[in-house]
Amino acid sequence: MRLQEWTIEEQDLLIQFMTTNSWPYHDISQPGQELLEKSIEEGGYASDDVKTFWIENNEDEKVGIVKVYDMQEDVPLFDLRIADRYRGYGYGSRALKKLTQYVFELPEEKIRIQGHTRHDNAAMRKAFERAGFVKEAHLRQAWFFPKENTYYDAVTYGMTREDYLGGTTTPVHWEDRELYEKRIPDFNEQFTTERLSLRAPELQDAKDVWEAVSHSMPALRRWTGWAQPDLTIETSEEHVRQCVADFISRNKLFFHIYLKETGELIGSAGLHQIDWRIRKFELEYWIDTRFEGHGYMTEAVKGLTDFAIEELQAQRVEFYCDEKHSKGRAVAKRAGFDLEGILRKNALSANGKDLRNTCLYARIS
Repeated sequence: MRLQEWTIEEQDLLIQFMTTNSWPYHDISQPGQELLEKSIEEGGYASDDVKTFWIENNEDEKVGIVKVYDMQEDVPLFDLRIADRYRGYGYGSRALKKLTQYVFELPEEKIRIQGHTRHDNAAMRKAFERAGFVKEAHLRQAWFFPKENTYYDAVTYGMTREDYLGGTTTPVHWEDRELYEKRIPDFNEQFTTERLSLRAPELQDAKDVWEAVSHSMPALRRWTGWAQPDLTIETSEEHVRQCVADFISRNKLFFHIYLKETGELIGSAGLHQIDWRIRKFELEYWIDTRFEGHGYMTEAVKGLTDFAIEELQAQRVEFYCDEKHSKGRAVAKRAGFDLEGILRKNALSANGKDLRNTCLYARIS
């Protein structure tokens, strides 16, 4: 892997990269073309004080960018972004190692390099740590997120010149480090069962999702609230983009399900209503009706639940469904869930017109 300096001739390529990927932890999660063009024109990506590099893998694919600020100062800052489809492969930490090498080999002999992220950005925090950076600050409610009109905590990571030259990491002891590591474990973002492959969502999945859901709307509308509005390719793209963001933030973990034999998308299964403190998850799924009747969803649900217990150390996985949803109840039973109770008249039906009874199924570790 290498860093390749960006040039103004690659302006269109940079704009395409920035506008076609999701940036859920940045102030502007979906920058527009005009804003990017203005920033480039004003030296926001290349000047005496700013340098931008493409992150290229060994196959010459551009997997991300890293922008270094305050190049005239003793302590430069940086902004690292990995494209959606390449997240989860360790490119972030490797890029940081390349970046620190570049910074500390400059003739000006920089004192340190540092970066900031939101406290809940577990993937970026792991990238910092794997590259030898040390957490040095935790700023409460210091990161304003305009999209949600709310504040998050911010954390700062840094590496000193002494640590870089000595090949050492001088830790700062923080009570929250142990809590954060206990709450969210590392795990693979793709796994397989006998006939299926389940992986984290990617933006390019939107068309396949739209086609599968569109074909299955009559069945989905009977049991799910999210399927009530009319579906468009634009709303599908928005949905997939949100799924990508939720997966990165570990707020929700929805996997797209593919047939091993043909590579076709047949549905989705995921974990939401996550409580990392006690490792409790709620399961939800949908399937393209063209693939019903083959046991695929039972296989996927069983595989996902096993994954939750084995990889995420789940203590409990719950599944709720309408008492009249016979297919959903059958999947739960075949996947090893126990019926723990029927909640009478506790929720509205999917179309919001009637009260329903809800079955509660669960598997515990």
